Amino acid sequence: MNPSVITYGALALAIICETIATTSLKQSEQFTRLVPSLITVFGYACAFYLLSVTLKAMPVGIAYAIWSGAGIILLSIIGIVIYKQRLDLSACIGLGFIVLGILIINIMSKTGAH
Repeated sequence: MNPSVITYGALALAIICETIATTSLKQSEQFTRLVPSLITVFGYACAFYLLSVTLKAMPVGIAYAIWSGAGIILLSIIGIVIYKQRLDLSACIGLGFIVLGILIINIMSKTGAH
């Protein structure tokens, strides 16, 4: 299998695990609810392990930029859909810049795991 497929696959799974963990963190109510607390701990452990797999082939700054940026976008969407949170125009513009930054890194940069 192509190393970049493995690298980006591990990164995608890390992002998903981190998103699940952060969503569960809110539901854990400061670690007072057992199941969401366990999901949070397990999700973050999986996310960091998968991020470490990614770092074998991708620079830490690039991997972290993609990981955190995509996580911010996913968690913003979850906040809107699940928690009925509202984003103002400035927040939406800022999120758009994050998406643009991720696209620039992946399409134009030679630094990633291409």
